Amino acid sequence: MRKANSYILEEIAKSLEEIPDEAVDQVTDLLAAARKVFIYGAGRSGLAGKFLAVRLVQLGMDVHFVGDMTTPIVGDGDLTIIISNTGETMSAVQTANISRRLGSKVVGVTSEPSSKLAHASNMVICIPQVCNGDKKEQAPLGTLFENSAVIFFDSLIPLLMKRLEQDENAMRHRHAIWV
Repeated sequence: MRKANSYILEEIAKSLEEIPDEAVDQVTDLLAAARKVFIYGAGRSGLAGKFLAVRLVQLGMDVHFVGDMTTPIVGDGDLTIIISNTGETMSAVQTANISRRLGSKVVGVTSEPSSKLAHASNMVICIPQVCNGDKKEQAPLGTLFENSAVIFFDSLIPLLMKRLEQDENAMRHRHAIWV
């Protein structure tokens, strides 16, 4: 376990260092200005998106996960964030195309900068994956991408807190407690 843990943490750190500061600033600006935020991802990429959705709701933003029955229609002034490791997941690409056609800005989060999702997006956050073949057993399938996406999204939250003049106490009051 320690071997896999060390490998995963090192690879995540390397991947996130590759994201330009300008891209971080741009996605933070888009989030702060969005009327509504829509998030989509299939499978584990979707779970990474749901992590982000929870934090944005705690910041007081109007957030929806595409595919939920209560999700309203996307439109002008909205932001759609779509997460797909390969950038080729058909539902992700279709969501990007529909969102843009209806007036939303689209941010594609992928490891493939020339993927269909990247081409369908207004902006791309590329989380590069350099998993060596001999290390694949330490981080199978999309492990590195998905974990990197979660850390990337969580790293945006302090920037948004400052921008939106929110603190942890304000977020705590929006923390869902159903029990």
